[in-house]
Amino acid sequence: MSILGNRVLRKEDPKFLTVGGTYVDDVRVDGALYATYVRSTMAHARIAALDVEEARKAPGVVAVFSAADLDMAPAAPEMAFLNQAMTRPALAQGVVRFVGEPVAVVVTEERYQGPDAAELVFVDYEPLPVVMSAEESAAQDVLLFPDVGTNVAFELAFGRDESLFDGCEVVVRQRIVNQRVAPCPLEVRAAAAEWRDGRLLHYASTQGAHGVKDALVARLGLEADQVRVVAPDVGGGFGAKMGPYPEEILVAWLARKLDRPVRWVETRSESMVGLGHGRGQVQEVEMGGSRQGKVEAYRITVLQDSGAYAAIGAMLPFMTRTMASGVYAIPKVEFNSRSLLTNTTPMTAYRGAGRPEATAALERAVDMFAAEIGMDPAEVRRRNLIPADAFPFTTPTGTTYDSGNYARGLDLALEAAGYDGLREEQRRRREAGDVVQLGIGLSVYVEITSGIPGSEFGAVEVRPDGKVTVRTGTSPHGQGHATAFSMLVSEQLGIPIEDIEVIHGDTDVVPRGQGTAGSRSLQTGGVAVNQAAAQVADKARQLAAELLEANVDDVVLDKVGGRFHVTGTPAVSRSWSELAGAASDRGGLAAEVDYTQAGPTFPFGAHVAVAQVDTETGRVQLVRMVAVDDAGRILNPLLAEGQVHGGLAQGAAQALLEEMRYDEDGNPVTSNLADYGFISAAELPSFETVRLETPTPLNELGAKGIGESGTIGSTPAVHNAVVDAVTHLGVRHIDMPLTAERVWRAIQDAKDSKGGRS
Repeated sequence: MSILGNRVLRKEDPKFLTVGGTYVDDVRVDGALYATYVRSTMAHARIAALDVEEARKAPGVVAVFSAADLDMAPAAPEMAFLNQAMTRPALAQGVVRFVGEPVAVVVTEERYQGPDAAELVFVDYEPLPVVMSAEESAAQDVLLFPDVGTNVAFELAFGRDESLFDGCEVVVRQRIVNQRVAPCPLEVRAAAAEWRDGRLLHYASTQGAHGVKDALVARLGLEADQVRVVAPDVGGGFGAKMGPYPEEILVAWLARKLDRPVRWVETRSESMVGLGHGRGQVQEVEMGGSRQGKVEAYRITVLQDSGAYAAIGAMLPFMTRTMASGVYAIPKVEFNSRSLLTNTTPMTAYRGAGRPEATAALERAVDMFAAEIGMDPAEVRRRNLIPADAFPFTTPTGTTYDSGNYARGLDLALEAAGYDGLREEQRRRREAGDVVQLGIGLSVYVEITSGIPGSEFGAVEVRPDGKVTVRTGTSPHGQGHATAFSMLVSEQLGIPIEDIEVIHGDTDVVPRGQGTAGSRSLQTGGVAVNQAAAQVADKARQLAAELLEANVDDVVLDKVGGRFHVTGTPAVSRSWSELAGAASDRGGLAAEVDYTQAGPTFPFGAHVAVAQVDTETGRVQLVRMVAVDDAGRILNPLLAEGQVHGGLAQGAAQALLEEMRYDEDGNPVTSNLADYGFISAAELPSFETVRLETPTPLNELGAKGIGESGTIGSTPAVHNAVVDAVTHLGVRHIDMPLTAERVWRAIQDAKDSKGGRS
């Protein structure tokens, strides 16, 4: 019986539930100094003076550095298509551009001494006008980089066809705000660095150790063999920990400069303003079609808030365009975007990274279109879905989907939710004029996974003790890679998963790897490991044939017993440990694979959210969440459900609670978890998940990504549910987050527009 497809418990969990993980802050670094950053208290200002002398005299202070003390030039954006003139210094150089930007660093003997000394650093700011939204930035009245002459960090300009909606009987238009959110990983950013014999050992809380190594090599002017990066256990990433931040690079620079190990761990408040934020799009959507429910044209125009510097967040509209038309066969689709600088925390890739934004816009547009023509939103979706026999399918924006069965996903979700019964209960409450109204929200989505080009590394070695070492270039931060990859190796070799060790996140042990992002791990890293294990099995079979003096075609692997024998004579056999010992003088029983997938895969699904809205207070209660998420062939349903559950929670959180807000002067007003709307189990129902598997033809496992899917489908489903609960009151749209105040105001505005002020 195969282990694949079964609910195998996570082998990582006993450690985390007993002794706990080993995070960067837990790593012992003898004799380490501590770095504390002095951060800007102004969103946009010239640094007229910076005095560190008092701080240098404080107890325990070893050194204080500002930009003038560094020998590192400001860094251009890593992605070549971003505006390369919008460079970012490691410490603010002459101008600060967001609250929280590092302007100096204090190094102390003890951790507790740093914050006190940092308070003694005097910075004289000359305020400059602030730009707080992408729409303000687009006016170009205030430039963050005057010498560059523009606030545009990245633009996708495909033109505007004024005849796009010609012939459409109905056209709906809406401005939609996909608000800025903070990733909030449980483990904040941390780094530690020490130099040994001219070589850097750098510990990082990261999703990709090799990416951190590359950045350190480039910024510090080192050779690749001079740097070793180790990523121990990582307490959450969600995309925000893909690349190193200036603070992390400086930790390594400080260790070299002071000839002492240096470590740094940020506070939660620092993390809220220093760790990259997500989302942040203003979307103008237009959808046209017939009164029979066929969508014939769709236009989306995006202004992306990039924050103060051009980073990965600035290019996310590219992914929004990639998935613009979603699951629908829309004949005409138009997309244009501009990514603009603002005096806020720079944007990064946050769970879904551009794809949730596409689905959120599209699914709201479909609901508004359905309301305009008076048709059930489920039926409108059904009439426009790409048929199952149309794959591979290429969209009007040039994206080719590998496989899908969107109608089946929708039908399963509606059936599981009892959709007709929900609509009947909604009608009853509306007719009765109940204070608490019911809303049903739908979302049918497709997303792209493993969309980052390149290969992934995997290696498998059977040791003389009969146990296995697996090395992978992917880097887990909660997904369960050790369990998943052990299952693959166990399936190939017949060795129990408890005898399989998975190593990751050490650039000296794992020679290369792209890391974990874009829901790519199983379909790239997992396939690499699977292929390496298969090669090891073939090598072992060849060796067993020699030792058993038999034809290799006659040698079989008994996976239950973990032994090789000749067909028909199981009494004479060789174990894995015997074969590994015999192979020790032949390079061992090992194989390495660099796997490159032929293209990205496209998971899909359908979500149904049910919400209750108190029309007198605006209070929203999410009472049900039904999710069908198809990620191709499922290796371990337990791991898959864990990913879906986490995604549903994060997606619902954006719809209902989360928003990183600033005042008019650029001061963050949600800079800790007391003010920021962070969801808990109290705000969530028990999730109802339905299994559907549509394998991809692009890899041998048939697997697609699942790490971000729940987030992509749930946000618009919850959003639509809340709006649906109050549409009969004249509410057409409410921007997220759907707080009680915002919902109440929408209801009051609708009453006022009808002349029914009360």
